[in-house]
Order: sequence, then structure tokens, then C-alpha cells
Amino acid sequence: MNWSKAVQNSVFIAILIILLVIVGRLFAPFFTVLLWSTLLYILLSPLHQRVIKRIKTSGIKGMILKNIWAGVFSLGTVILILIPLFFVAAQFFRQITELIRLARDTFNHNPEIIRDILEKISEFIRDVTSDQLIISADEIQRRIVAYLSSSLQNLIQMSSSIARNVGSFLLGLILMIFSLFFFYMDGAYLSRLVLHAVPIRQEHITALVGKFKDITRNLFFGYIMVALVQAIMAYIVFIIFRVKGALVFAGLTLICAFIPMFGAGLVWLPIGVIRILNGEIFKGIVFLIISGFFISTLDNFLRPMFLQDRIQLHPLIIFFAIMGGVIVFGFNGIIVGPMVVIFFLTVLDLFLTEHMIKPD
Repeated sequence: MNWSKAVQNSVFIAILIILLVIVGRLFAPFFTVLLWSTLLYILLSPLHQRVIKRIKTSGIKGMILKNIWAGVFSLGTVILILIPLFFVAAQFFRQITELIRLARDTFNHNPEIIRDILEKISEFIRDVTSDQLIISADEIQRRIVAYLSSSLQNLIQMSSSIARNVGSFLLGLILMIFSLFFFYMDGAYLSRLVLHAVPIRQEHITALVGKFKDITRNLFFGYIMVALVQAIMAYIVFIIFRVKGALVFAGLTLICAFIPMFGAGLVWLPIGVIRILNGEIFKGIVFLIISGFFISTLDNFLRPMFLQDRIQLHPLIIFFAIMGGVIVFGFNGIIVGPMVVIFFLTVLDLFLTEHMIKPD
């Protein structure tokens, strides 16, 4: 009898796993839409809840108002956040293409100046490797020009591919609006429906979801939002000082802001030093002072203001979580990487609490 029951349970679990794989396969094409819709819902649901709290949901009038506000929030979220990002991305591609063309033309039209620099680089490589690695200046120039040409060609092909997929992009926006509408309408019910199927004690589920939402919001505002503000300030400073490709360097600032110790200085410091070496000593020094104060120091008081000691996660962990996430999941890894780490740490914290284990 026990043997028969064990077989039945094994068959049932096998069927469940097969169905789970099929369901995952069905939802896989919409992973990106659902991922970013969920993130935006988590971030904006407190504001939405404060708005509809004043509405009496009973009766036809209440339901109509609830539907209207869900539509306003879902449509407004896409219009105010995603569409501006699309135009910023278009400008980013345009500027990075211009920078690559400028670099390639500089190599082709200033051979004497470039050759002197490359000769020094070649000598430096030879000295550092004790003559084990000898690369001539001509070889370095040939490789750089070839790399710039291939990068430019790849960007042109990427732009053409994006232009051909405008229809898919618009479809994704429509699906995101659709998803956000039902999240705002029935988010609590949908979350209960999904979590009810998870075989974990209810108090653990409640604690897990609550802590996960809290940490996700704090992560966004304490790290991603701070990096975004630094990038915006960098863009303003670069525009004032007429740095070519200001948006590209602002994008690099956004990425470098997650790197511990160095941060945004990895972008604005070389730009200022190059200006000084090019003879613009006063402008270069002023640029360095303003960049250090208005870009890098933002991190020192914005992050504590956003976090307020609610999350203790080292920037190095966030950096590697984002980099690893991008490598594994592509663009979605920007958010998937940190979220996986957060989820792991949250589950680990619950486990330690449950077993009354106190780390030293």
C-alpha cells in the first residue's frame, strides 16, 4: 500500500514538473514584458494604493473609478518612463557612432601625432614584458582602425535591426500597458494566487514577499536611482564644458557609478586630464573640480538619504550582481542579477531566523 502511494506521488510530481516546464515555455516569450511590468508595479504600487484608498470600491461607480485609475497609472507609467528612454537610447546610438567615426578619422588624418603616441605604447609594452611581447606601432594602429571600423559597422547593423523591429517594440509596449493595468487592478489577488501554490508556510511567504518588496524598492532608489542622478549631473556638466559624446560618457558614468572606490571618477577624471594635457589647463582644472563636487560627491549623501540603513548590501556585491546578470540574462540582467541576489539573501535570512542561527 505504501509502495503504491509512493508510486502515485512520484507520478504526480513528474506530471507537475512537466506541466511547470510547459507553462514556463509558454510564458518565456513574454519574460521581458512581465519582468519590467512587475518591477514598475512594485515601485509604483504604493502611490497607486494611496490614490485608490480614497475611492469606495463597492458599487459600479467605485469599480469604474478603479478601472480608470488603473488605466491612468499603466498608460502613464509607459509614457513617462519607457518612451523617454527610447529617445535617449536613439541619441546614445547616434553619439557613439559619431565618436567612433571621429576616432577613426583622427587615426587616418593625423598619422604623425598618432604614430608618436603608438610608438610610446609599443615601447611601454616591450619594457613591461621584458621584450617577450613586441608589437609595432603600425600593428597597433592597424588593429585599432580595424576594431573601430568593425564597431561602426556593427552599430549600423544594430540600428538597422532596431528600425526593422519597431513593430515588436510597439507590441511590447502594448503588452506592458496591458500587464500593468491588470497588476494595478488585481495585483494583490494575482500575487496571492501565485504564492498559494508555493509549498512554504504562510508566515514565511508573507515575510519573504514583504522583505523582498522592501529591499527591491530600497535597492532601486539607493543604488540605481543614485547612479541615474549621477549620470544626469554628468550629462549636464559635460554639455556645459562641450564634451563631445556627452550622452555616451553620461551612460558610462551610470555604469561606473556601481564600481566601488572609483565610481564615476573613472569617466570624468580621464576627460579632465586629457583637457589639461591638450593645453586647456584652466578649463581642465575647473572641469575636474566641478565634476568631483557635482557628480561623485552625490553618492555620499544621496545613498544614505534613500537607504536610511534599511539595506546593508555592499556596492561590490551589487556591481558583480549586475555584471553577472547582464552576462547571463542580457539586458534583463540589469535587474534580474540584483534581484536574484536579494532573493537569495532574503531566503537565507529567513532560514537563519527560523533556526535561530546568529552569524558572528
